[in-house]
Amino acid sequence: MYPDFSYILHDLFGTRPDNWASVFKTFGFFLATAVGVGAWLFRIELRRKAREGIFKPTTVVEVSGLPATPGELFGQALFGLLLGAKIPYAIRHFADFRQDPAAAIFSTKGNWAIGLLLAALFALWRYWDGQRHKTDVPVRKKIKVYPHDKIAEIAMIAAFSGILGAKIFDLIEHLDAFFKDPVGVFFSGSGLAIYGGLIFGFIAVVWYLRKHFPGISILHAMDAVAPALILAYGVGRIGCQLSGDGDWGIPVKGTTEAGVEYAYHKPAWLPDILWAQHYPHNIANEGVPIDGCTWTYCRQLPVGVFPTPVYETTLAVLIFLILWALRKRLRIPGTLFFIFMFLDGLERFFIEKIRVNIRYHYFGLDFTQAQFIAVLMMAGGIIGTWWLWSRHRQKAKSY
Repeated sequence: MYPDFSYILHDLFGTRPDNWASVFKTFGFFLATAVGVGAWLFRIELRRKAREGIFKPTTVVEVSGLPATPGELFGQALFGLLLGAKIPYAIRHFADFRQDPAAAIFSTKGNWAIGLLLAALFALWRYWDGQRHKTDVPVRKKIKVYPHDKIAEIAMIAAFSGILGAKIFDLIEHLDAFFKDPVGVFFSGSGLAIYGGLIFGFIAVVWYLRKHFPGISILHAMDAVAPALILAYGVGRIGCQLSGDGDWGIPVKGTTEAGVEYAYHKPAWLPDILWAQHYPHNIANEGVPIDGCTWTYCRQLPVGVFPTPVYETTLAVLIFLILWALRKRLRIPGTLFFIFMFLDGLERFFIEKIRVNIRYHYFGLDFTQAQFIAVLMMAGGIIGTWWLWSRHRQKAKSY
């Protein structure tokens, strides 16, 4: 496994792990890649629908020649403050910083003297630049903006709200740890529930589109984002697999709490690596020590487990191909998104049966948080598709 880039460099060039490259976490890299892939595909579909006349532009007024606003000065000062406070701290406490960069960045630790100095310099530079470009009469220009022109803003909003939602949903399942150390747990780089990210990200994007493009068809926008969501999900799961973040499956053989031995039987056609893995050097640092290893991540699982991230990436790509093939054929807006909901819920429901997760027991049922949401996703997909087709038939009869 590759908890960070230093372990990748070790395999490629034989360098010792836990060097400067350990700051770059494998899971974080693939999370950022997933956001980029999703934004790229979403833009393609938004632009296609704009060419077809489905999405209309909105007119905005661009103003130039104004001095720096208080908000811009504050933003520059805040950026300088964080940069000056955190970089010296990261250099002096590199061993702690590389373990969990997110926790260090969002903590109160830092060289605040240098931070305040850099904050003042950044704010002064922004003030000087604004005065330099200021004109006697501000220039106002009307331009037309389409949804795909705002994809950078949409991606940022989706990313931040998605991470927030993923964190909140994970905290719900680990309330005991959260109450013991609220700040440390909330701002740690670990612990993300993907469905929380999807739900919060979706709500944030819909809110943004409604605000900036009042007349936009949300159903068409939902169809445009569906292929992007599922492929981004699959890319994110690559990060889970390579880093060994704990999202693996249950052991392929072992003993239950009741003392009953069990073993799943591998299909003859399936390679061993796709059946069971021990996740050596996993970033979760779970399992037993690896003999002779003196690095930071020196543990592996004692028993082979199902590599569920591999299965999910494969299924995500398959669902993406289905949605991509259907996206121009379905004529009722919203249908593609509800198909996505059903297929994604179906995939996750069955994966949870062989995946390690916290299980709940209510009304004689045994399920995980993800399975509960997956059932709602499947039900929403079926009900949504039925509602769209019923409405379409009624409109057809009225003509």
